[in-house]
Amino acid sequence: MTPDPQALAEAAAASMYEADSCSRWLGMTIDAIAPGYARLSMPVRDEFLNGHGICHGGLMFTLADSCFAFACNSHNINTVAAGCSIEFLKPVRGGDVLTAEATEQVLSGRHGIYDIRVTNRDGEVVAMFRGKSAQIKGHVVPPPEAG
Repeated sequence: MTPDPQALAEAAAASMYEADSCSRWLGMTIDAIAPGYARLSMPVRDEFLNGHGICHGGLMFTLADSCFAFACNSHNINTVAAGCSIEFLKPVRGGDVLTAEATEQVLSGRHGIYDIRVTNRDGEVVAMFRGKSAQIKGHVVPPPEAG
């Protein structure tokens, strides 16, 4: 019996989220998960603001990076970042809610490319992140037995 890709993506996300104390501590939630796709959100707390009174870019990066991780591990193969970049497009104020949406652009062999769009509560794009993934040995959760 072939494992259900959606069920596997959900199981991998649940396992990773439970082990990801940083994402949980920052208040991130997984809003959607599917093979090659993830959507996470995070409230912008006062502690996230920099000296200009706007959300620190590193925290926007962290949200996008976590979303990237959930998307590229959704195939239940241990996967890490091989490289990434971010472009900050608009400032984000305290009290806003950021949403990151990761979409797999290509998965070829052990490598993948993912684009992550970060939006504010009004749906405006505030940052774009691109990540390159590399699969490593092992699985996020034990794969179902082939039947």
